[in-house]
Amino acid sequence: MLHVMGPCNDQIVIPQGPPMQYKPVVIIHGILDNAATLQDLKDMVLKAHPGTNVTAIDLYPDDLSLKPLWPQVHDFAEAMKPIMRDAGEGGINIICYSQGGVICRGMLATLPDHNVKNFIALSSPLMGQFGDTSTFNKFIPPMFREEVYRFCYGEIGMDTFSICQYWNDPYEQDLYKKASIFLAVLNNQTYSANSTAWKNNFLRIENLVMIGGPDDGVITPWQSSHFGFYDANLTVVEMEQQEVYKEDYFGLGTLDKRNSLHKCIMSGVIHTHWHSNQTVFDNCIEPWLK
Repeated sequence: MLHVMGPCNDQIVIPQGPPMQYKPVVIIHGILDNAATLQDLKDMVLKAHPGTNVTAIDLYPDDLSLKPLWPQVHDFAEAMKPIMRDAGEGGINIICYSQGGVICRGMLATLPDHNVKNFIALSSPLMGQFGDTSTFNKFIPPMFREEVYRFCYGEIGMDTFSICQYWNDPYEQDLYKKASIFLAVLNNQTYSANSTAWKNNFLRIENLVMIGGPDDGVITPWQSSHFGFYDANLTVVEMEQQEVYKEDYFGLGTLDKRNSLHKCIMSGVIHTHWHSNQTVFDNCIEPWLK
């Protein structure tokens, strides 16, 4: 109840409704990262929406994030299931940072009864990665960086390292589609008996919010955070001109037709600052957490 002093100091009692109930929020961290590094993001959610159930899932931290993606998809999904179950029909929102975005794509495709309402992909290589990356410094000398596809599309690289499973070489598209056990399969760029089911599962979301920007410095090209990518001439082809969108391979076209695709482009933000930048949160994330 709100108490206001009226004329003659009479006390007027104004009834108030119950406090707003916000959907639970699940946060998935990125590569060579862990749940603790996303504390700033968790704090911003709680400051904007007090009482929100916010869970940053603490699985595959740091070097363990380099492990293959399908086991990660399974384990993150298992951790998320009790949160979804408790949320019921109201559903949950998910914020998936960097590599976490492709993991979330895997979860949304393979969970037939998920109740995720808004999928917020925060500087994530949604259409893959191609370019120099410090991730490989431990494994591949810099002089061999242009030959990453030989490693990633081989049995050891593809079966062992997460980043190889979304390494998308625009010069080697036939080999990419032949070798890929994750991204090309998830994109329905190769045959899968699960294609129709996975597309229908993905389309259970109400909104896909894609956040990225030209100063990211890690996601290459940065437009991959909006499902854009290079062609064979290293010219960026925006999402709307990508075959996976035009042919609606896994649901992007359908989402766009129902006004469920949303791009948020922010300049001046480097990759490791997306989850702690208040302006990014206020403009690109908070409006989708209600």
